[in-house]
Amino acid sequence: MRIATWNVNSIRARSGRVIDWMVRADIDVLAMQEIKCKPEQFPREVFEEAGYELEIHGLSQWNGVAFASRLPMSDPAITFAGMPGFGKATPEGTLPLEARALGVTVEDVRLWSLYVPNGRELTNDHYPYKLAWLKALLADMTTWRQAHPDTPLALMGDFNIAPLDIDVWDLAAFVDSTHVSAPERAAFEAFLEAGFVDTVRSRGVEGYTYWDYKSLRFPRNEGMRIDFILGNQEFDDLVVDASIERDERKGDGPSDHVPVVVELDLETSLDDDRPMIF
Repeated sequence: MRIATWNVNSIRARSGRVIDWMVRADIDVLAMQEIKCKPEQFPREVFEEAGYELEIHGLSQWNGVAFASRLPMSDPAITFAGMPGFGKATPEGTLPLEARALGVTVEDVRLWSLYVPNGRELTNDHYPYKLAWLKALLADMTTWRQAHPDTPLALMGDFNIAPLDIDVWDLAAFVDSTHVSAPERAAFEAFLEAGFVDTVRSRGVEGYTYWDYKSLRFPRNEGMRIDFILGNQEFDDLVVDASIERDERKGDGPSDHVPVVVELDLETSLDDDRPMIF
């Protein structure tokens, strides 16, 4: 079973590219972030024609997460316990929850598509929101693992953190910036300390996953590694291959992120008769 995560940066603008790659790469399950649309605006038809089911969580033209899967999905969840909100308080005094998390189960593997808050600037209210969001996510996933000790679990998506110095092209360019601050890196490290494995880096895969559109960042390879697939030990034990699909940043109208892929040694109920697109 081939699983991938991809911040698509607007699925309505890139559905053709996404589907074309999924078919070429033989992807069974794709976690998407920044779909930037509501479920009724999602280009369902092209995915369904290619043989993919969908789970979608989007509230506006911002954020949004989704799954496309050739295999049946069950137990969808759009929040996790303690998930903080952000923005203008509701009349009830609570902060609205953004569309940043979507969980599904596929072939008894629990998967989450996650779009971690950006943080914006170190002095912005979005920064403590980001740290609180990550803390709540880890707490809930720790509780879930205790209740499901034998179930493979993967947290996939855009973490908006470059956890190591080698994950940015020039650390000097990020002085006093988010993504590389000590508290953010500590929040990411806390997942590893809790037993999650960076399933891609641990297999020797190098490279960035994001390049800004401006200043010829991609041709100059001035990128960042901020997209990850973190798995518990039960998930990591299934991984037989991993890759960062750098070529998907090339060509016309690319996302500023590229897909990250893992292949699992897992028998599925998938038929060999898979739809083709010509």
